[in-house]
Amino acid sequence: MTLIKSISGIRGTIGGQPGSALTPPDLVKFTAAYATWLRRTQPDATRLKVVAGRDARVSGAMVDHLVCGTLMACGVDVVNIGLATTPTVELAVGWENACGGIILTASHNPGQWNALKLLNRHGEFLNAEEGKLLLQLADSGDFHFVEAGALGIYTSQDNTTDKHVEAVCNYPLVDVEAIYKAGFKVVVDAVNSVGGLAIPRLLRALGVQTVELYCEPTGQFPHNPEPLPEHLTEIAARVVAEGADCGIVVDPDVDRLALVCENGDMFGEEYTLVAVADYVLARRKGNTVSNLSSSRALRDVTELHGGQYFASAVGEVNVVAQMKACGAVIGGEGNGGVIVPDLHYGRDALIGVALFLSQLAHKRMPASALRATYPSYFISKNKVELNPDIDLAALLQKAKQAYSNRRITDIDGVRIDFDVDKQWVHIRSSNTEPIIRIYAEAQTPEAATALAGEIKNFLSK
Repeated sequence: MTLIKSISGIRGTIGGQPGSALTPPDLVKFTAAYATWLRRTQPDATRLKVVAGRDARVSGAMVDHLVCGTLMACGVDVVNIGLATTPTVELAVGWENACGGIILTASHNPGQWNALKLLNRHGEFLNAEEGKLLLQLADSGDFHFVEAGALGIYTSQDNTTDKHVEAVCNYPLVDVEAIYKAGFKVVVDAVNSVGGLAIPRLLRALGVQTVELYCEPTGQFPHNPEPLPEHLTEIAARVVAEGADCGIVVDPDVDRLALVCENGDMFGEEYTLVAVADYVLARRKGNTVSNLSSSRALRDVTELHGGQYFASAVGEVNVVAQMKACGAVIGGEGNGGVIVPDLHYGRDALIGVALFLSQLAHKRMPASALRATYPSYFISKNKVELNPDIDLAALLQKAKQAYSNRRITDIDGVRIDFDVDKQWVHIRSSNTEPIIRIYAEAQTPEAATALAGEIKNFLSK
């Protein structure tokens, strides 16, 4: 059993011994610590209010009851929006004028996982310093439960997905008229989670003919929920069979967006952000941000539009901080996460879908032809199990010394850039799994695989 406490929230498998997995006592402890953190950081608030929402995984109802009950026991009012995407909860924090939010989702992790994703009063994830304080509070047990007369008030909302769809359709760069005129037909795979509620609703609002694949929010994932090519063979075949213009794939909490071309080829999760940024930058000049593990293609496209590209550490909160620092007009992560800052500072597959379809409508070309217009890079993504015998700090230092004649970035693990060959490799520990990630990018799959292999062999010596 596993329990991971990181910048990405409190994540673990359901069942087992307290302290070794995401058990009921752990859920109560971390939720109470969050309520205490809210009270300490917002001492002027007369009453604390938190928005709660969840994906459709089978443990969701149990986790929801425990979390909402604990918040009430700490004197915190709860607005429960039920089955909702992660970006919908983020937006709802602002709509409800809440002090924070909790999203009950383990994102792309398999069905036995769940997690608490914690938001501040802006609907954004806690930063490293805030997360550290919260974990200290949890470890100390220094939190207080109120008497009966001071319990939090529980209310529910069931219209937040509609409000999210409306906000996306009203976003100035979403060309609803052009999408309507294009007469698109799209296949959607929502892995039987909340994307099945949100994405078809958005597509209908945009006038798109929609073929639904695994859009029932039962929480029974029909395949590995991480939207990687090896998990998307069924939708690829369905897109071709239906004569659809593209396929849309989201993860269980709908902050990641992967696309399938009309011929069944993958558009490439890395290129979701590239295509959306190309569309935005053609209409709104400015800078862009992605994390160190994301494709160089965003940098190339940004510079073609006269903007400047900036890299951040991995993690949405780090991308957001860098976007604010450089005034980026678009940003995100190469895992299909699109952040449009003047909508909200969070990865949002709904706005990603609407902007991508706007781009496709304006370009008047098949998705595969659009993909071919962008610089072609290939990423080799590798995982190494992290065990107590591995001294990660020593490995990273070893890599820095061995490649000291290359451009080194060490704000998050170690990234080594081979600029002449337009190649890079990034070595870091995961925020969401007990593994080391080794990502390498080059202009051919063979070169990327070879570079990753070179680094793995070097580190194993």
